[in-house]
Parts: sequence; structure tokens; C-alpha cells
Amino acid sequence: MFFKLLFDRIMALFGLVLLSPVLLCVAVLIRVKMPGGSVIFRQKRVGQHGRLFTMYKFRSMTMLHSGSSVSVKGESRITPLGAVLRKYKLDELPELWNVLMGDMSLVGPRPDVPGYADKLKGDDRRMLLLKPGITGPASLKYRNEEELLAEQENPQKYNDEVLFPDKVRINIEYLDNWSFWYDTKIIIYTVLGKDL
Repeated sequence: MFFKLLFDRIMALFGLVLLSPVLLCVAVLIRVKMPGGSVIFRQKRVGQHGRLFTMYKFRSMTMLHSGSSVSVKGESRITPLGAVLRKYKLDELPELWNVLMGDMSLVGPRPDVPGYADKLKGDDRRMLLLKPGITGPASLKYRNEEELLAEQENPQKYNDEVLFPDKVRINIEYLDNWSFWYDTKIIIYTVLGKDL
């Protein structure tokens, strides 16, 4: 997968340069509309081989909140600007820096908070062979995850018992069928907002 690594680094650098006006505009909007906090949200996530790394995103929530790691559409901790950023995935653009640094890939499983990797058993632990990605086949299938969770009586339970196992299955399938062209297809479908 050396070509994947090289492609990731080149495209991340290109993306950061090309999107720098957008990154600057979003940063200014967060500073103006969501004062009193950091522009960038930092959080420890589980990376390749179970190693922790710091993931960077644009902040989309209020600073003083306590809640689960599962985000549900319409919850009060998500600010109005944050809701827009999340809808169009603009909050995830700083992750290009993670890709450039080698912690993430453009395509792969979404990085989970610590604890979920501990639930992986047997063959499912092969998912940790992959670098986490900005997008991936599971991300495309569940692009409306926050809306789906909002419909559930117990979002956390639904995530743990339904969504997480299905994402693991999809990501293992991605690992077993990886190709550069498959990655390219996923990136194009992500940009176009289409399902696989």
C-alpha cells in the first residue's frame, strides 16, 4: 500500500493548499459566531494498530457540554453554525493535516474514540490494520448517521448494537477488497454526495 500512502500525502498537501481560503473562512466564522473557545477541536482517536493519535476538526459544539461520543442531529450542544459545518462535512477538513502527518488516510474506517477498539474480537480486529480515513465505504452508507440516530429511542444503544457492528463488517470487506481504483471511486462519490 505504498502507493496509497504516497497518494494520501500528495492529495492532502494539495487539498490544504487549494482549500486554504475555505479553511480560513470557516475559522473566521467560528471565531465570530462561536466566541469563547478554540477554533480547532482536538480529540484522541484510535489509529492504525490501535495506536492513539490526536485528530483535528473544526469545532462544531459548545465548549461547556457533557455528552456521549455519539452525535445526534438537533441536539443542543451542536451550535447553528456547527450544524451547517457538519451537514456539508466542512468540520472534517482539518483532518487533511492528519493525513499529511501520516495518522490518517483519505479513505478508511472513521477513527473511533478509545473504547470501541476494545470491542473488536477475532477476525474483526483486522480492521486495525487500516489507517482511519476521512471517508470510506461505511461513511458513505451512513452519511446521514446523525439523522438516523435522532430517530432512535436510545441512540447510544442503536449505535453500539447496530451501526458499529455493520461498520466493522463494511470495513473488513473494504480491507479484503482494497484497490486504488476503489479508493478513487469512494473519493469521487464522497465529493458528489452519492452512495456506493
